[in-house]
Amino acid sequence: MSDLSREEKLQVWLAAEAEIRARLKPGTMSIAEVATLSPMEFFDGIGRGELPAPPMGELMGFVPIEWSKERFIFQGVPQMQHYNPIGSVHGGYAATLLDSAMGCAVHTHLQQGQGYTTTDLRISYIRALTTSTGPVRAEGRIIHVGRSTALAEGRIYDVDGKLYATGSTTCLILGGK
Repeated sequence: MSDLSREEKLQVWLAAEAEIRARLKPGTMSIAEVATLSPMEFFDGIGRGELPAPPMGELMGFVPIEWSKERFIFQGVPQMQHYNPIGSVHGGYAATLLDSAMGCAVHTHLQQGQGYTTTDLRISYIRALTTSTGPVRAEGRIIHVGRSTALAEGRIYDVDGKLYATGSTTCLILGGK
């Protein structure tokens, strides 16, 4: 995609978001229901619209775009409802995107029946997000997965590859053998 113009890349990103958004159906599943699925069955089911997508994505305006073992990408477009009183997107928007991408990256590595929870979240803001930023992607990647904890890192970037925030997380692994 590096040989595409900015406008062509933007259209590819927006088309990918529209395609997945059309399939998503918001809702929830119980922890017990999620535990019966492998991580990839869970995420693939959401992506195909067969399983409910967490309502947080609808509230915050972002969708899952790509996922594979140890990597997860969400995409969203900052809107006015995400603004703080000083005229830019609230840092909580970026933190939520990064927490979601990094946590889901950890989730892709877990065994069926295991869960996780964020125990530590660190965010470094590089530049402000605004409504003129356009779509951004939050990409989470695994750094390490042990028996009881996992570490992941993430970054938020735009269609030009401009960096807006980075983050890292520690997750406690729940359940399993």
